[in-house]
Amino acid sequence: MDDLGPVPWPPAPIGTARLRLRPSEARDRAAFVELLSSPEVHTYLGGPRPRDELERELPDVPERWPGSFVVERNGVMIGQVLLRRATRRHRPAAAGKVELGYLFLPRAWGSGCAAEACAAALDWVEGVLPGEPVVLATRTANAASMRLAAKLGFTEVERFRAWDADQWLGQRAPGPLLDRAR
Repeated sequence: MDDLGPVPWPPAPIGTARLRLRPSEARDRAAFVELLSSPEVHTYLGGPRPRDELERELPDVPERWPGSFVVERNGVMIGQVLLRRATRRHRPAAAGKVELGYLFLPRAWGSGCAAEACAAALDWVEGVLPGEPVVLATRTANAASMRLAAKLGFTEVERFRAWDADQWLGQRAPGPLLDRAR
C-alpha cells in the first residue's frame, strides 16, 4: 500500500452525530495495543499480533500517517479507519485505487459506529480527491463486513482467493455517503 498522494494532512477532526475522526495521538497507544492484539477483531484478518510484541514495538504515537483516522466516541478511541492506495498484490483490479479498511473494538460492534465513521472518511476522500474510485476488500465469510460494504454503496468487482480464504472486492461510485450510512 502506498500513501494517498497530495492530501492535506493532518486534517481538522471530522465530527459526525456521535463520533470524531482524527489522527492518532500518544493517548491512543493502549487502545491500539488492544485493537491489534484482539483475537475477535482479527478473526478474518489472519490473527492478532502478540500483545507483548505490540507493547515493545508500537511507537508512542501509533499509526500516524496520512489516511489513518482514529475513531473516538465520547472522547475514547473505539476503532480505526484506514485509507491507502491499494497495490496489485492479490487484487489487480484494486491497484492504484484508494482502499478503505477499518478495525473496531468489539465493544463498538453492532452500534452503527463503523458505518458512520467509514461514511465520514469516504466523504473526506471525496472532498480531497474528488472523483477517486474507492475499493474495499473483505473475506466473504465476514458477514458483518459484507453488510457494511453494501450499506456504504460498494458493489462487487470481483471475488478472489487469498490468504487461504475466499475474498470479495467492491468499489463504490464517488459521491457523499454520510446520510446514506446512518
